[in-house]
Amino acid sequence: MALNHSLTSCPSCSLAKVPSRTRTFILPRIGNFSNPLRCMIYPKLAKNTTARRSANYQSPIWDFNFVQSLKSEYGEEVYINRINKQKEEVRLMLKQTVDPLNQLQLIDTLQRLGLAYHYEDEIKRVLMSFTHNIHNIGMREDLYATALKFRLLRQHGYDVPQVNAETFDIFRDEAGNFKKCLCEDWEGMLSLYEASFLLEEGETILQNARDFTTTRLNKFVEQTKDQNISKLINHALELPLHWRMPRLETRWFIDVYERKQGMNPLLLELAKLDFNNVQITHQNDLKHMSWWWRNIGLEEKLSFARSRLIESFFWTIGLISEPQFSYCRRILTKAIALVTIIDDVYDVYGTLDELELFTDAVERWDVNAMEQLPDYMKICYLSFHNSINEIAFDVLKEQGIYIIPYLKKAWADLCKSFLLEARWFYNGHIPSLQEYIDNAWISISGHVILIHAYFLVNSPITNDALKCLKEYSNIIRYSSTIFRLANDLGTSSDELKRGDVPKSIQCYMHETGVSEAEASYHIRFLISEIWKKMNNEKTTNSPFSETFIKIAFNLFRMAQCTYHQGDGFGIVNCETKDQVLSLLIEPIPCRISAM
Repeated sequence: MALNHSLTSCPSCSLAKVPSRTRTFILPRIGNFSNPLRCMIYPKLAKNTTARRSANYQSPIWDFNFVQSLKSEYGEEVYINRINKQKEEVRLMLKQTVDPLNQLQLIDTLQRLGLAYHYEDEIKRVLMSFTHNIHNIGMREDLYATALKFRLLRQHGYDVPQVNAETFDIFRDEAGNFKKCLCEDWEGMLSLYEASFLLEEGETILQNARDFTTTRLNKFVEQTKDQNISKLINHALELPLHWRMPRLETRWFIDVYERKQGMNPLLLELAKLDFNNVQITHQNDLKHMSWWWRNIGLEEKLSFARSRLIESFFWTIGLISEPQFSYCRRILTKAIALVTIIDDVYDVYGTLDELELFTDAVERWDVNAMEQLPDYMKICYLSFHNSINEIAFDVLKEQGIYIIPYLKKAWADLCKSFLLEARWFYNGHIPSLQEYIDNAWISISGHVILIHAYFLVNSPITNDALKCLKEYSNIIRYSSTIFRLANDLGTSSDELKRGDVPKSIQCYMHETGVSEAEASYHIRFLISEIWKKMNNEKTTNSPFSETFIKIAFNLFRMAQCTYHQGDGFGIVNCETKDQVLSLLIEPIPCRISAM
């Protein structure tokens, strides 16, 4: 029973069939490929077996009592008053800044410090003025300024061409190559490098800019003795700004900005206080979800599955961190935690016969269907069914829209894709890369997350958007496909050890006979190519809100964050622990100046 969700016109198109050895693109350093390839021959179990696999997942490292004990002094009135006062001072600063380059730098700094959400209207007005060519005089020959303007405009959805009198033509020679003299300007090169990741399909100038700046910046790092410059460049070369989880990038940049020559003390203090204040909102959200997770009882009843409540909530911070979206984070935490449990039912514990029954029950969306399920599945199904119905009831009550058909379809498609992978496992089938991707962009659950998110952040709900949701429009498919491929790069070796089905890397190796290194390169190439399609979605008329589009982009950014050094979700490593500590547990020490 295959799914009717082909990607022939969407995320991977014919990319999966392009031999990796024919390409010479320079790609960012993503994914962990150091693990040796393990045998892909997994046990072929009979349908009537009652043997249960075990993934031996580690227990949660954060317990209920620890979560409930979280508190912070930065929620006191003295700090809130200070934040409100400084916010208005920065608003005045935005209005009074008239130099074009200073305006761009201020906007970029506010974004990277995590403060831009306070000034969305002001930032839009400034950027709009740049689209009318008001501020271009004096900036045309400045590579840093030109690239910064290009990046900011595209980030905010403006359709800026890669080449015209105001962009990058002036920085290329008669042969069309970027001038070698640019290499002496490391700030300009770094700005161009970051801008190049906003490229869309067919924009060869920006692709050449990415290759050119990547090579030159690597050489610059080898030659410079300035550790601060090296740190900035290496950070960008590891992952470009456009691909990074925003909240973690804010935490990193606050430390960098504090050491920057000429930093603005007002911006620095506000960034620290605001970060700590938003952290309190996140802690309260987490406490609420910790009670829900404890009451639902799945951690105790389904001990074979991953209990990843805090990691699930951490994902929602990566998707949408602004304090006004608490309810969205809480609901998405439920969805991610439930996906994790159901995924382990299919991947680890359930027999094929049981999985057929569970899939049928989800498709029917009827509590009576659970009568045929084994006891452990009844617990899973009823808790899942009740949780999703409760979400739908809240939306019906608040917005007057009955969303069960959309949620039911998303979850049923997810379970059908899980079931297909289970059949592959039991039959010993190794799919082609295209066959794998056609199913795996669903089984990664990105569509479930995004469809829930839509009903939580979009108001009003429109018929055009509902149609796009039902058909899984491009932005959902692209985002989910990149999510899947990033996940595979970080987790496939561990999952093969547990006896799971081959992932994209192994499918491509089996199909083409290439090495693991070549297959990994090909998957990274696919990610880079699909990102171009994603970027185009920002400048295309869409029925979705800017907030929803941001969540769709953040889905991959969070995947990249989680799986950059391996499986940071299933196996909570030191990097994941440090990330949770820095964003959820530990405030930034801040001495406020004279009150």
